[in-house]
Amino acid sequence: MADADLRTLIAGAGPIVAMPQPSVPPADLQRSLNTLVHGTTVIAVKYDGGVLNVGDRRATANYSVMYDRAEKVLPIDDYTLLAISGSYARAMEVVRYLRHSFRYFERSQLQPMSLDGKLAELAKVVAASLPAALQGIGGFIPVFSAYDRVSHEGRIFFYDAMGARFESTDYAAAGSGSYQIRGVFNYIVKTRGPFHEMSRSEALREALLMLDIAADLDAATGGWSKVLPLAKTISAEGIEDVAEDELAAVTAEISALER
Repeated sequence: MADADLRTLIAGAGPIVAMPQPSVPPADLQRSLNTLVHGTTVIAVKYDGGVLNVGDRRATANYSVMYDRAEKVLPIDDYTLLAISGSYARAMEVVRYLRHSFRYFERSQLQPMSLDGKLAELAKVVAASLPAALQGIGGFIPVFSAYDRVSHEGRIFFYDAMGARFESTDYAAAGSGSYQIRGVFNYIVKTRGPFHEMSRSEALREALLMLDIAADLDAATGGWSKVLPLAKTISAEGIEDVAEDELAAVTAEISALER
């Protein structure tokens, strides 16, 4: 059977659709792949009053540490946080787009975009990244946190690479170190109770402990020996940074457990 006939038999009557190909020569593409910067582990947990987001500060390219002060938890508007992992360049592009999109909607429609609308906008840009992700040059996975002013509660959503949306009841994580700590979430919930019943300080300690475990088990996740991790909360009062002195005290307490 000829190759053309075989393709027709497999595909049926419809056309054969080819995946997009890189527009740069293979040698140039390989050099680009070696210098692409990726973010690593981010964690979101609920607490009694809102949602806490933490992330390490390391950005990697292949096996090299390119930057150790990366911002991986970024505000989109007054009540929305995006924690990013994967392609740092693509994530920054998405953050800029979402900020503009949400602001434009509010100014043109004279009302804020609904939470469902925000989630749908993010789903579109995640799905649009799939061709680049399949080529290994532009995939990213976000964790979306918001304070819902209708139901008066913090909410956490995560996505797969095709833009499918899932809501978490208590926590979510993304990045290379998230796989190593999946069981830790369950252990904490079963031994210390749900995150959404914890105080802010309790949730912060548990989230930073998980980040420390991820750094121990994943080479791409940075610890805090040089730079403190990033932590932000979102609640009815809006978005707030966790102060560096509070982060320093909690990380010192966790480090003391290892001695």
